[in-house]
Amino acid sequence: MIDWFERQMPVAQTELHYENPFQLLVAVILSAQCTDKRINMVTPALFEAFPDAFSMAAASSEEIFELIKSVSYPNNKTKSLMGMSRRLAEEFNGEVPSDMNALLSLPGVGRKTANVILSVVFNHAAMAVDTHVFRVSERLGLTTNSRNPLQTERQLVRYIPEEKIPVAHHWLILHGRYVCKARRPDCLNCGLTGICRYYRREATKE
Repeated sequence: MIDWFERQMPVAQTELHYENPFQLLVAVILSAQCTDKRINMVTPALFEAFPDAFSMAAASSEEIFELIKSVSYPNNKTKSLMGMSRRLAEEFNGEVPSDMNALLSLPGVGRKTANVILSVVFNHAAMAVDTHVFRVSERLGLTTNSRNPLQTERQLVRYIPEEKIPVAHHWLILHGRYVCKARRPDCLNCGLTGICRYYRREATKE
């Protein structure tokens, strides 16, 4: 799997647009249950209005909501952005921390979001598990009987070399987004069918 991805997808990175750690953190919080395409449409105006944690911390909920109202769950995400930016401004001098526990202390930041920041910004061996990673890992056979994202994360980091984990996160996301789709996986155009547990199972039905 690693050999194939390294040949087919030597450059794999987030599709969210950002210029600094704070912007990525905002974009990842907004991206929950929403497409990256939509987030990339919303964030330019948001970042222009609030370029850092201090400016966002001073904003009103109405100002933030107006700029993100087209994303999913805008009310909840407005509260998360306000709480996150205020905590950064008050406790971290406006800087995004590089520690898992510190990240998890920020409103709106769960384990997946924290792992994205640790991996993308700080190049730590952190495996963020979203719906794509969860699905693709089980289908390929990279995980077995994983019941939740944490179990998936633990199985993946056990077997993927530490230095490959940051890019492997993006390999699995992008593969799930464009090839191994939830409802109609494009097995005919997938180069991983030779090792894929899902494909072997489905092929035997025909």
